[in-house]
Amino acid sequence: MTNLESPPTRQVIPARPADFLVFLAIAFGGAWLAAIPLWSALPNAPGSALQTTLAGMQLSPALGVLAVWLLRRDNARAWARDTGLTFGGRPGRALGVTALTWLAVPVAVAVTIAISAAAGLFPVDLAGLSGYRQVFPGATHAFAATGLAIAIVVYPVLYAIGAFGEEWGWRGWLLPRLMPLGRTKALLLSGVIWGVWHAPLTLAGYHYPGLGWWGVPLFTAACVATGSVLGLLRLRTASVWPAVIGHAAINGTMPALYLVASDARHPADPVLGGVFGVVGWLVFGAIALLLARSSPGRSTAGMAATRPAVRR
Repeated sequence: MTNLESPPTRQVIPARPADFLVFLAIAFGGAWLAAIPLWSALPNAPGSALQTTLAGMQLSPALGVLAVWLLRRDNARAWARDTGLTFGGRPGRALGVTALTWLAVPVAVAVTIAISAAAGLFPVDLAGLSGYRQVFPGATHAFAATGLAIAIVVYPVLYAIGAFGEEWGWRGWLLPRLMPLGRTKALLLSGVIWGVWHAPLTLAGYHYPGLGWWGVPLFTAACVATGSVLGLLRLRTASVWPAVIGHAAINGTMPALYLVASDARHPADPVLGGVFGVVGWLVFGAIALLLARSSPGRSTAGMAATRPAVRR
């Protein structure tokens, strides 16, 4: 039957060892270079140093993708499809999944907080808003609810710029090129690489204050869980945009939900509770299993595994 749609993005994309070396060298090298302002200002780094580091780090995977493209000189339109910049062979499906992800991520974060609170790992003070009122003194519940609604609706758009820099690299370019290993191994390995790439922030105490090197494997486990969800969304839609919005929604709504729920007198345990703790691993790991089981034996619809690369 004739397919009148644009050529599909490939699910399994072989890559040369040199491609991986170039991509990883720029992604990891760029991350550590971007961390210089943060590390040079420790232990009391200002917020500006952190923001500069975050912006530079998030850009580095995208620069790695561009570097590989320049070296390979592949056709730009084929490269865009193969790295997920389009909405795949079924744009309506990809847009729908993107919208659903936008709404579902705050729910997943809230569930993680609720489970953590029930286990005594994330003390909450919704009645008194003590944690929230440390930042916004005298805030009412209506004020907090409005701020939370704005975070859920608006922040994923604002954070999508930075999230794109990461997702185009990790899920857009890297994941399909690891797929010759099999879907499960590709998801796990891409998550491990993503987690270790965060080391400049983790070692600086950004994710688990005071843990030092122990924070790297802990945050890597969190990246494997959340990255598996984002990766499955990318594979099922042949598009990187659901992963971009999912990533941006985590970065944008998680701090807002934490702030509203937090108890100023009893800080949460970041190792066990919350999205980056053990509870978060379990929640997002369960979501990944559900996504994987909903499409057994395949990762996305309409993706061609063997279409030859189009070159200039």
